[in-house]
Amino acid sequence: MQIGVPREIKPQEGRVSLLPPQVGELVSLGHTVLVEKNAGALAEAAADHYAAAGAELIDDAAALFDRAELIVKVKEILPPEYAFLRAHHILFTNIHAAANRQQLDRLLQARLIAIAAEETHELGSPNSVLAGEIGALEGVRLVLAPHGGSGRHFMRHFEAMPARALVLGLGGVGRGALRTLLGLGLSVVGLDTNAAARREATLVWYKSDFSADHIHALPRYLGHVDLVLNCVLWDKGRNDHLISRAMLKDMKRGAVIVDIACDPHGAIETSRPTTWEDPVYSVDGVRHFCVDNIPGAAPVTASAGYAVAILPFIKLIAEHGALEACRRNRWLARGLTCAGGVLTLAEAARVQDRPYTPAEQFLASV
Repeated sequence: MQIGVPREIKPQEGRVSLLPPQVGELVSLGHTVLVEKNAGALAEAAADHYAAAGAELIDDAAALFDRAELIVKVKEILPPEYAFLRAHHILFTNIHAAANRQQLDRLLQARLIAIAAEETHELGSPNSVLAGEIGALEGVRLVLAPHGGSGRHFMRHFEAMPARALVLGLGGVGRGALRTLLGLGLSVVGLDTNAAARREATLVWYKSDFSADHIHALPRYLGHVDLVLNCVLWDKGRNDHLISRAMLKDMKRGAVIVDIACDPHGAIETSRPTTWEDPVYSVDGVRHFCVDNIPGAAPVTASAGYAVAILPFIKLIAEHGALEACRRNRWLARGLTCAGGVLTLAEAARVQDRPYTPAEQFLASV
């Protein structure tokens, strides 16, 4: 199969979907791997490294999309790439279709097969912990006075208490946030609906200034913290919020919200995606950091995790074709978003009020 690895064009996105070791493995299996020049430049994967692994270097995205059958990316398809899409393409990337109607329209119009990588991770996204760690580090920076924060240090000094943080959600992203915050010395409260997650976090961080509570206790803590980190992936069909706009008035002066999950109008009502070029905005005096590709700030590390995680899926698709690969692997089938102009992802159908055919039914009929 002809496998294409284009350069990511999202602002400040340095990740690449496959690194030279994975390319070499695919080439050894008889596949052709096309890599756009400079695709891995920010991930310490130089063009000559790809060439040494057996990849064919392609000058631009248009030529790569024209020749490749399987397109492997990290981020969603952006408008400059829409014209490159063809019916013979198999697209494997993080699509987040429910939140982007324009992109989904184009995928359906192109009649290609699209598989959402974010739906395929049985053990959670390989970049989720990284997102929590980097998001927490940005939050700590924003607590400092020159950035408009409360001016508390992240460690206890003299008689001044350290900055206090509230972490919403103790899954993979939340655990990453705790590693950074508690490692630096902050005082942290973690909230989650899951008793096992709360107990695990308490056991891991028993020597630190950490406590866990149920998410229902959020109003009790909100007015006393310098930093709130949202690590909860919100159901896009919900109309309620963990933190509503009205609740912002309860937050202390200089407080900041870092929304790592970054669902527009999701757990944080006032969230909207931002970029590394312009990451912070204020609502009712509360600063919000809502960069929607946080792991892109560490492309070397993030690319390594992503490439290893997706390689088994890429090999399965390349060997058997996309639909047969989905029949053979239920986690891959979870990510099947559309094929031949048919929407197969339930969440996107529900959020955008579109007709759809469940993936299992579609796969059984073709």
